[in-house]
Amino acid sequence: MKTHTLIFVIFSLLLLSCKKNEMDKTVFIPDEDDPILPAYTEWGYNSFGAEYERDYFLVSHKIVPCKITYSNQQLQFLLHGTTNYTGKEMKLLFVFNSEQISELEDFKKLHQKEIDLSAHECTVKMDNTVLEVSAGKLHFKRVQLLIIDNEPMNRVLLSGTFDLNFMQNGFPASISNGRFDLGITKKDFSGQ
Repeated sequence: MKTHTLIFVIFSLLLLSCKKNEMDKTVFIPDEDDPILPAYTEWGYNSFGAEYERDYFLVSHKIVPCKITYSNQQLQFLLHGTTNYTGKEMKLLFVFNSEQISELEDFKKLHQKEIDLSAHECTVKMDNTVLEVSAGKLHFKRVQLLIIDNEPMNRVLLSGTFDLNFMQNGFPASISNGRFDLGITKKDFSGQ
């Protein structure tokens, strides 16, 4: 009897670890209107994408798509992927004032929150260059804690949209039709 119980416990732990590993993977579901972009979803698919001039800024299966830090009353929300045509790595960092976020549950404060990226207290960086943003919005449309079979999974799902117009090398540029659907765990987030 003890052997059967031990086998059951080991099997359950293996199954649970497989579920967690699967939830960390990127799932790319093409958009109906523009199949290069991911569809907007709210399922924690660890996906994002946007049009960037005549190219695309997209999630990569080889790169962790998002990292978030909170310190000094500011949230830093980093999207890390590649450009579609050149395959060059690219980072897009949004920094904005926020209420205290130190635990995953605190992310609920961002639900339905819209950030004006051209506001004085916001900073947007592409790679390590601060962008001169003339207009733009980052909208956290839905923030939800992941619960499966009434069990909290220590994961928060962030889903939303973004777009911005900015100056690059003295000329106007834009990122449009941006969308994200991310499953954030404690390993993706650092808060004080």
